[in-house]
Amino acid sequence: MKPPPCVLTIAGSDSGAGAGIQADARTIHALGGFACTAITAVTAQNTRGIAAWRPVPTALLAAQIAAVLDDLPVAAIKTGLLPGAAAVRAVAGTLAKYPRVPLVVDPVIGSTSGTRFLPPAGRRALLRELFPRATLVTPNWPEAEWLTGRRVRTFAEAESAARCLLDTGCQAVLVKGGHAPGRVCRDCLVVAEGHAVWLESPRIKTRNTHGTGCVLSAVIALRLARGDSVEAAIAQAREFLSACLAAGRKLAFGAGAGPALIK
Repeated sequence: MKPPPCVLTIAGSDSGAGAGIQADARTIHALGGFACTAITAVTAQNTRGIAAWRPVPTALLAAQIAAVLDDLPVAAIKTGLLPGAAAVRAVAGTLAKYPRVPLVVDPVIGSTSGTRFLPPAGRRALLRELFPRATLVTPNWPEAEWLTGRRVRTFAEAESAARCLLDTGCQAVLVKGGHAPGRVCRDCLVVAEGHAVWLESPRIKTRNTHGTGCVLSAVIALRLARGDSVEAAIAQAREFLSACLAAGRKLAFGAGAGPALIK
């Protein structure tokens, strides 16, 4: 009997289960994969925001990753919240032994409610040590702006930021357009060959958007584990996320921004 595709998610724990490790695992399992985890930080949060959080010691973080990769048939890896330069280096150093496993980097800099996880030293480590290893990097507009130091307020600026991030050595960059205005959500994909592809879908009106970046990157990682191309994996992920947002658009789940409904 063939085992399901195994994906390792390296991210923070969300006590409200809307994002982070919990959202990744639900997504991967919903699509027939097997989720292994390495927890980078523990957060006390709900739909209204983050009350407290603490990073996991870097030695323990590295040990979690090594324990999974030394034993299980991991076919793709994704990262989310990485709380500082030491955590980034621990992840990059441990993954260096597995250069052929596809890696999706979702650069979670902070929460929507305003909690900042990654300081400037962490940003530099991310750009220099982890991005060159990445198959795909998936920032949203604010993350792309912070990572590049360039203004990202228009679609042209989003494409420029994607090209700038591609120069770090990663294979592809997807700048997500969820923060952009308009009734159509437009994501910009730039690949190593240099051409840009704009991906469009109707914007779904809902307050339940917590963890959408986690869901998207988790689907991409799973599809890469199944052998899809980056472009095909992104297309599948965008379709899945749109369905989740539509299914949960009227859901009253907590007093704040609820999660997308993973089905």
